[in-house]
Amino acid sequence: MEKRIKLLIANDSTEFHNDYGRVFENSGLEVAYAQKDGIKLLEKIETVHPDVVLADLFMPRLDGIGVMKTTGTKLPGAKPLFVIVSNFTSPTLEREVMMSGAAYFAISPFDAADLSDRIVQLCHMNGLSANAPVQTPPISSHSEPSMEIQVTEILHQIGVPAHIKGYHYLRDSIMMAIETPDIINAVTKQLYPSVAKRYNTTASRVERAIRHAIEVAWDRGDVDILNSYFGYTIHNTRGKPTNSEFIAMISDRLRLHMKTA
Repeated sequence: MEKRIKLLIANDSTEFHNDYGRVFENSGLEVAYAQKDGIKLLEKIETVHPDVVLADLFMPRLDGIGVMKTTGTKLPGAKPLFVIVSNFTSPTLEREVMMSGAAYFAISPFDAADLSDRIVQLCHMNGLSANAPVQTPPISSHSEPSMEIQVTEILHQIGVPAHIKGYHYLRDSIMMAIETPDIINAVTKQLYPSVAKRYNTTASRVERAIRHAIEVAWDRGDVDILNSYFGYTIHNTRGKPTNSEFIAMISDRLRLHMKTA
């Protein structure tokens, strides 16, 4: 029998268990709990060896970033994926959390069913099977960050907030366009439906969410960063790039970087 994905949650309150924990368990995850305390969570990680850790960014004694960094030092070959939760966010905070090693940054309150689906997707995206522990290869000081990390970094630089659906749709779309460049010529017929299938939604919702994410980035993003990626769009007063232009420009840049690296 296949072993289920083991999720360790840094919250052992009865209220959390009733509101969220049962949903995770009903989704097929094997759930264990630790106190919402950074030091206690570290101890539990060493004994439970979870595949995924769900923890608040702000915890007593040691925050979520501290837990991730300490775990990376103590368990370099078996570090779990981290899903960090916060009821407050900002572009700077999102960037710090993701660059500190989080696989996902969730805004509280969250939908437990949606988050459990995302946890399963994250495990598959990171090459984890349900019956194998996380194996993170040692990082060489000369190694390139993974393509997913590079895409994530660019989206944060541009100003796309991590807690909106369009952020995740954009990230997956860019990854698909890097792997299969021709898909950018069939955005409506292939790309949107492929992303929609991953998230159990519709292609039209994917298109609208990506458009919203681009609009948010344009409203709040760093003008210099936007200029560096989309200068012709801004200077020629064409307004925001279309969804396909946005995805194509980011994926092309990363693909060229891969060839010259």
